[in-house]
Amino acid sequence: MKGFGDVYKFEKKKNKKSRFAREKIINQAIHLHLNGNILEAAKHYKYIINQGCNDHRVFSNYGAILQGQGKLEEAEKSYRKAIELNPNYADAQSNLGVMLHDLGKLKEAEKSYRKAIELKPDYVEAHCNLGNLLKDLGKLKEAEKSYRKAIELNPDYANAQSNLGVMLHDLGKLKEAEKSYRKAIELKPDFVEAHSNLGSILRKLGKLEDAEISTRKAIELKPDFVEAHSNLGRILRTFGKLEEAEKSYRKAIELNPDFVEAHSNLGSILRELGKLEDARICSEKIMDIRSWSILGSYSFNNQLKLD
Repeated sequence: MKGFGDVYKFEKKKNKKSRFAREKIINQAIHLHLNGNILEAAKHYKYIINQGCNDHRVFSNYGAILQGQGKLEEAEKSYRKAIELNPNYADAQSNLGVMLHDLGKLKEAEKSYRKAIELKPDYVEAHCNLGNLLKDLGKLKEAEKSYRKAIELNPDYANAQSNLGVMLHDLGKLKEAEKSYRKAIELKPDFVEAHSNLGSILRKLGKLEDAEISTRKAIELKPDFVEAHSNLGRILRTFGKLEEAEKSYRKAIELNPDFVEAHSNLGSILRELGKLEDARICSEKIMDIRSWSILGSYSFNNQLKLD
């Protein structure tokens, strides 16, 4: 018969073995996650959570997967559980900020980003995401500071360089914006949005040939980039290449039939080309799109009242 000491040793050995097995599953889940095997990683995370796991990393990582699957409310709960387990876990605070931002809870998102930065002052992504949030809140100068801080911490962070370019563009600092976009492209040559945005800046600066080159590069990298086709139409029209501009606008509309601005610009081009009947059809299409938009809004508002 085992004595109390023997039972204690047995239980201690059993618990140690259980912890080892749990840690092994967590490590497997993280390995799968890092290697892009999201579905298998999710199964591992869910299994270990159902086993009563209280590891903050598991809840934070599982939240990221849920967020990627569009399960935003579940993701938020998972992030909050990670923070409950470890309030000083900066990654979960930052991820929760992204989550709240996606849900439109901007003030709460700002608190989460700032908490992540307080816990980890050199957290580059959190500084950049805070910049995105501040931009959405209309705090442009504060947003600029956040982007510049991210770049100070990591000068090779292409997203921060590009986001700073957008910010400077909005502030009317076009030449500085051009530099930021060029730096982003230098760091990441296949950065589609940076090529397209650079094209827009160059057009406004009157550098039309360079603008066309940048915009065509964006389309080469992403042939279904609607805005780039529309922007190319603007550039070509400025050059007086009306037939080519028409093709660009038609391509944008083919990709997004409800793109009002492209319909409007196409209508203007068609009138200049003397294609008045086609221009009239464009005007009718714009009216149809706007009518449906108003009707949809009216129906939605009525539904809210009825509920």
